[in-house]
Amino acid sequence: MFSSEQKSAIEAARAGWAQTRRLVVPAVEDVLYSPIPVLETGFVRAVDYMGGDSGIVQGARVSYGKGTRSTSDDRGLIRYLMRHRHTSPFELAVIKLHVRAPIFVTRQWFRHRTASINEYSARYSVLEKEFYFPRPEDIAAQSTNNKQGRADTLPPEQAAEVLDILRNDASRCYDHYLDLLNEDENGEKRDPSRPAIARELARMNLPVNIMTQFYWQINLWNLLHFLRLRADSHAQYEIRAYADAILQIVEKWAPFTYEAFTDYMRDAVLLSGPALRVLRVAMGGQDIDPATHGLSRREARELAEMFPEIAPRLVRQG
Repeated sequence: MFSSEQKSAIEAARAGWAQTRRLVVPAVEDVLYSPIPVLETGFVRAVDYMGGDSGIVQGARVSYGKGTRSTSDDRGLIRYLMRHRHTSPFELAVIKLHVRAPIFVTRQWFRHRTASINEYSARYSVLEKEFYFPRPEDIAAQSTNNKQGRADTLPPEQAAEVLDILRNDASRCYDHYLDLLNEDENGEKRDPSRPAIARELARMNLPVNIMTQFYWQINLWNLLHFLRLRADSHAQYEIRAYADAILQIVEKWAPFTYEAFTDYMRDAVLLSGPALRVLRVAMGGQDIDPATHGLSRREARELAEMFPEIAPRLVRQG
């Protein structure tokens, strides 16, 4: 995953200490700069942060210092803030992550436009010959009822054929990339008699499973929004793997916030007004046609999946 030079740089960063008067979180200090492996050759690592649970409650109370409140008071306040979506105190906590991921994952990632990002530039530097290939058990057919989802896993022999195609295409495209650059894998000029194509042009034929790197700085509230969507079971497996790794960091960084996020966002459900009315009638023991309250078939099905005990009460007329 890392060259010897990169490993030495990480070890040197972790060995250094700086005296500070700012609020720090020992659990994050212990893992700072250390990469969490994701998707074989990818990683996520925290490289800087500001604040944490104590900073959130300090901001909420607008106090001069940490204060004399008990830990239980802090936990209760954070849960109250999360439950009622008082977001400003969570925005006071900020983290910077260093991520290595396939380009097709970063294209989903960067849809979240509430962060500061700086990505490795293929206009300036040559991309490494490093690609993401799914595990055979992660290669699945297209879902017939979800245009952006997967269905059943392919049989082993078919999965092997897919992997062969992906590997061959990636290798061929990278060889052409180096040919356009007129370089070998060591960066040496191949043919002094011909020019090198500009890097910003040569990169065009590279597949989106090639690995890239970026720094991502985001406040905690926007990070939780990202995690609510990308750590969800409906998210694509590859970006979900990164979200799960980031959750490990958040749990160390702000454990009370992580707990409240789990209870009030990740594991919670949002009901519309019509769905709530249908639920109340059904729980009262009466049969009800969801359509009479404006619920579509899909909304009614989702409600029945969330509350299977009321499913027999949801009777569509006609």
